[in-house]
Order: sequence, then structure tokens, then C-alpha cells
Amino acid sequence: MINDAHLVIPPAEGRSLSLGGLGVLYKVLPEDTGGSLAVVEHPIDPGRLVRPHTHTSEDEISYVVEGMVGVRVGDHEVAAGPGTWVFKPRGVRHTFWNPGPKEARLIEIITPGGFVHYFEELAAIPSIGGSPDAEKRAELRRKYGLSFSDEWVPALKAKYGLKLVGE
Repeated sequence: MINDAHLVIPPAEGRSLSLGGLGVLYKVLPEDTGGSLAVVEHPIDPGRLVRPHTHTSEDEISYVVEGMVGVRVGDHEVAAGPGTWVFKPRGVRHTFWNPGPKEARLIEIITPGGFVHYFEELAAIPSIGGSPDAEKRAELRRKYGLSFSDEWVPALKAKYGLKLVGE
């Protein structure tokens, strides 16, 4: 059953966190939808790249609200402006980035919705000697069926002058 307080979510409301160039603003939680979906808003700093990754259990649908967002899904690379929808199906490697000089924002619909808790758990992993605990990050990836690949990273960084989120 949805919480009455979550029926209308004003623009600036929702729990938020930062992952070093990628923000996460929680809008609709899986607990409010019987787990079927979750919705977050992602402000993306200029020049930031989300590490290419693959979900085993979730589909993601992104809607660009503001700015220009570069997206690669499998072999398809596009520049997505405001009003553009992008489908990122489970099992297909994908990434997105902000090549522009100003913050970009997108809305992310995640289905099923439980993956949305990954962001909180990632942000809570402590650092060891100034670096995130690699073992805890690997455990978290396994828990959520998430794999990363750096294969596209050098070319995207060079082409668009990007830095990975968290760098």
C-alpha cells in the first residue's frame, strides 16, 4: 500500500545522496509499489561518466529532463536531449554521461524497483586508506547482480573529456 505522503512529490523533495558527480534523488520507492518499480532523479555534473555496467535483473528507462546526456546501450551511442526517452534493458551493457558545460538531469525508472537501494549501500561503504573498500563493493555488485566493464571508458573519456563518477 502506498504511503499517502508519497502520492505527490514536489520537485525538491525526496531523500538524496551524491556519488561524486552523480546525484540520486529518491522519488518513488519500491516499498510504495509492491517492488514493481522505483523512480530516482539523477543530476549529473558536467564531464561525468557512469562506469559501463550490466544489470541481470532490472530494466531501466531514462527520461532526459535537462541538458544533453550521452548514452551508450550495447553498440548504440546517442546524444539525448530534453524530452528523450532511453530504454536500457537488463542483460545489455550501458552507460551515460554529461558531455555539456552545465548540470544535466534525468529521471530513471527502474523495474523491478529493489535495485534503487544499491545507491544507498554504495554510498555507505567506508574508505580504506582513501579508497573505497573493494571487497565490500564486489560483495554489493554480487548482491545486486551488477557487473562493470571498463572496455568503453578510455575511448569515451578521450572523445568527450570525461571523468568517471567518483574520480
